[in-house]
Amino acid sequence: MNNINNMLIDYDLFVSYEKEYFLKNKIIPILEDDISLSLLVCKESNLKNVNNDFNKVLKFTQINTDELMFKLSFLNIKINLYTLAKSIISQVKDENKSVEKFLNALISFSILTRASDIHIEQYNKTVLFRFRVDGKLRTFFSFNSELLKVLSSYIKLISNIDITQTRLPQDSRFSIALNSEAYDFRVSTMPTIESESIVIRILDKKNINKSIEDLGLSTNIYSTLKKSLALTQGLILITGPTGAGKTTTLYSILQELNSSEKKIITVEDPVEYKIDAISQIAVNNKIGLSFEVILKNILRQDPDIIFIGEIRDKFSLEIALQASLTGHLVLASIHSNNSVETISRLMDLNADPFLISSSLKLILSQRLILNYCKFCNAKGCEKCNYSKYYDRSCIAEAMSIDEKISSMIFKKEDINEIKKYLKSINFRTIIDDGKEKVSLHKTSIEEVLKVVNF
Repeated sequence: MNNINNMLIDYDLFVSYEKEYFLKNKIIPILEDDISLSLLVCKESNLKNVNNDFNKVLKFTQINTDELMFKLSFLNIKINLYTLAKSIISQVKDENKSVEKFLNALISFSILTRASDIHIEQYNKTVLFRFRVDGKLRTFFSFNSELLKVLSSYIKLISNIDITQTRLPQDSRFSIALNSEAYDFRVSTMPTIESESIVIRILDKKNINKSIEDLGLSTNIYSTLKKSLALTQGLILITGPTGAGKTTTLYSILQELNSSEKKIITVEDPVEYKIDAISQIAVNNKIGLSFEVILKNILRQDPDIIFIGEIRDKFSLEIALQASLTGHLVLASIHSNNSVETISRLMDLNADPFLISSSLKLILSQRLILNYCKFCNAKGCEKCNYSKYYDRSCIAEAMSIDEKISSMIFKKEDINEIKKYLKSINFRTIIDDGKEKVSLHKTSIEEVLKVVNF
């Protein structure tokens, strides 16, 4: 199946034959020579008259129906990309103009499909264009590998990075206007054995404009979080592995707390999104503006609320704890599997148990799960890329640090004792929250079990 995903399709065949014929009969032409025509088919393909319709020796490859429908989706866009890619390779005049048109068309396509990242990479003699949509990578387009070198040079040019450098990783940003709207992108290039891998992150402002109501939190989790945000001091931790949506949650909390009466300062590495009326500080080790330097001086700025992108070591944890004890509300993320393990993680960083027990107010542990597609009711359609799922929402557990848990932390009690106590008060775990979403027919149990580690 992997080879099928990386297969080159000659989109000219959709034009030279009748495009509607292929769509109607669920057939994909891949390659043609003087004698034969290679076709992708599935169980639902109409092959009744296919031998009479083409005056060629036909070669069939059968694939999954959803995969075939996915390859047939957005056909006009793919034909356009193929035409633009060919004009770049054929070295027509004003090559940069062709590359610009191709990149704009590719980015427009990625935005249409709600992609968070575009991955451009070479496999054998093919360059693959894979989009990450709702956390999953799919190959949306592929072409001859000659395209990569020209495209790489152009992306580096508009990102102001060294065009000649292909042996070391580089990163930068660029902005373009599409349909009168400005979009920002982060670029990372990395040398590979075959050539170079380019990843373009789409910095979609829709993610940070989400209110906490839009996160898809269950009612009880939502009300616990709202209650904690009314505090004027203390530490609130958002936890979960990479890709759990922690940044989106933290940004939506910042939007909720943002007001002219409060000074909010963030420490981020890097600052991906700009929020009005908030002082955002980007870590820049090249000039000595390290995480440590910023945190050492942050309290002199007289903040009400401090947002620390990630607690990564003992030093950042100590600053967070001290600030939360001296009249500041501190928000931060930390990598951990669940709420109880977060307490273990804080202890592992050798923080003072008294400081933790006094300042920690809430641990929100979360994951992102795929929602059933609302357009086709999980049957598979163009909107969900024939995956049956569309968009994601949070499943979470919210552990408020009550007096009992605070006392257990202070006494350095065994984590299993905290687990026993939580069971006695019927604490709703992240798996309980996931099961509730399943019972409400919002997702499948398979999706929940995929993202929750026991």
